[in-house]
Amino acid sequence: MSKLENLLGGQLLLEDVILVCGIALGVVVVLVILLAGDGSRRRFVRRLTRVKMARNKPMTADQVISVRRQTVDSEIAILDHLIKHALPRPDVLRLRLASAGLRTSLANYLLFCMILAGVVSAAVIHTHLLPTLAAIPLGIFAGVGIPYFIVAYLKARRTRKFIAVFPEAIDLMVRGLKSGLPITESIKSASEEISDPVGGELKQVIDNLAMGKKMDEALYEASARLDIQEFNFFVVALSIQSETGGNLAETLENLSEVLRRRRQLGLKIKALSSEAKASAYIIGSLPFVMSVMIYLTNSGYIMTLVDDPRGNVLIGLGITSFLVGAFVMYRMVKFEV
Repeated sequence: MSKLENLLGGQLLLEDVILVCGIALGVVVVLVILLAGDGSRRRFVRRLTRVKMARNKPMTADQVISVRRQTVDSEIAILDHLIKHALPRPDVLRLRLASAGLRTSLANYLLFCMILAGVVSAAVIHTHLLPTLAAIPLGIFAGVGIPYFIVAYLKARRTRKFIAVFPEAIDLMVRGLKSGLPITESIKSASEEISDPVGGELKQVIDNLAMGKKMDEALYEASARLDIQEFNFFVVALSIQSETGGNLAETLENLSEVLRRRRQLGLKIKALSSEAKASAYIIGSLPFVMSVMIYLTNSGYIMTLVDDPRGNVLIGLGITSFLVGAFVMYRMVKFEV
């Protein structure tokens, strides 16, 4: 009997070691993917090298090498094909990653999601928390949901930084216009003086202008990438001024003041609604806190809800009512400025 117990204990220990090694390997792969970048710089260098090598060689029309950038999401042909033909609306996901300030490629993001889904599924199956048929959908949900919320958090944080600094960038443009500089030079000066994310986005606008794009095209491209109302106001102001004329410095100066008042109003609303949000957090956490406390003091009393089918129905009704109440409170304390 002792030999059997030792054998089973050794087998469980081996499984634990394999699981830990698999999770560690997945984490390492994810870190390598995120730190390696999208490889666009390497493709750019290879393309220029090919053009330089073929510059002095006579070529037919079929052998002409294009220096235009080709949209390649992955060096793996199969993954690139899946992204272009199987992934719904990949352009929207690219813009979402760009608005969050992530410079990784779409392929790296999808690889991260798949690795995370596999790690979560393997961990749930190994710990026997759920059966295999339930662990796999849970892993897929985690692989899709966790990166989604991470990107949403990064996007919201970058948006807050952008809104806080953008009026200062407009003030720099106004001073440049009043000193006699054109709007392009004023934007360039602001991009050099203001920190990211405002400086980086303005610099990209200037780069697009240097590549031959029109001002409206470069601004609307940045507007679609950022998806920030304050920047949309700036784009509309420049577009209207370019068509109708007028004092652009005065227009941007008024816009800067409007954006500052808009931000102050948002902070005031946040302060007034903070009490209601705190009450919602406390009330919403009470069912879970009490459930844990009852389980720790008298587990048999609360496990009746789990073991009895009628208890499962009550748990489902409770969770449904909780989600409805949370949604109602969220809408009550959410204000659009």
